[in-house]
Amino acid sequence: MLDNFFMSSTQLENLAEILRNIFRDKLADLQVQHGEITIGVRADDVVAVSKILRDNSQLRFDTLIDLCGIDYLTYGEDLAAKQNLRNMRFAVIYHLLSVELNQRVRMRVLAESDEFPVVDSVTEIWSVANWFEREAFDLYGIVFTGHPDLRRILTDYGFIGNPFRKDFPLTGHVEMRYDAEQKRVIYQPVTIEPREITPLVIREEHYGDCES
Repeated sequence: MLDNFFMSSTQLENLAEILRNIFRDKLADLQVQHGEITIGVRADDVVAVSKILRDNSQLRFDTLIDLCGIDYLTYGEDLAAKQNLRNMRFAVIYHLLSVELNQRVRMRVLAESDEFPVVDSVTEIWSVANWFEREAFDLYGIVFTGHPDLRRILTDYGFIGNPFRKDFPLTGHVEMRYDAEQKRVIYQPVTIEPREITPLVIREEHYGDCES
């Protein structure tokens, strides 16, 4: 039964060839690794490519399984070099399924700007993307143009920053507490001092040595 969840090597090769023929120069990258296909698409092409992925009779990717943001930080330098692009830090990852053709593909879209990452919304193509895009906006600060209701979904409205960014401090920027005088919840600067904890490891002499 588990075999039904994976594509055979022949299916992978056929799908990869179909994707190359259909998209041609719209593909920034195509990789086949670990029994999966990942295509790289430029931010300007994400809506056009997504429509073809859904509607083309050879693809039929009618289901968006998941969408998430990612912060490559310095790793983005290597990734961008492979796609002949300048260094880009933030990306959006789309996991797509064709129920009719029983095939899957992953699409990766790099945001053009590190300071203000923006990618077009695909909510009109897959409506389930609505909450997924709000999550990526909340956690990574990626803005999805054309989204009908782009606002935080996991953190509260007074939250500062984007907690899944790799440069986000572990303590956060503010802390929340109940103020008895004001009789409401308030925000204040973090009172925990940042520190590094190095575990103390104690081993007995000759620990682990084999007996002769």
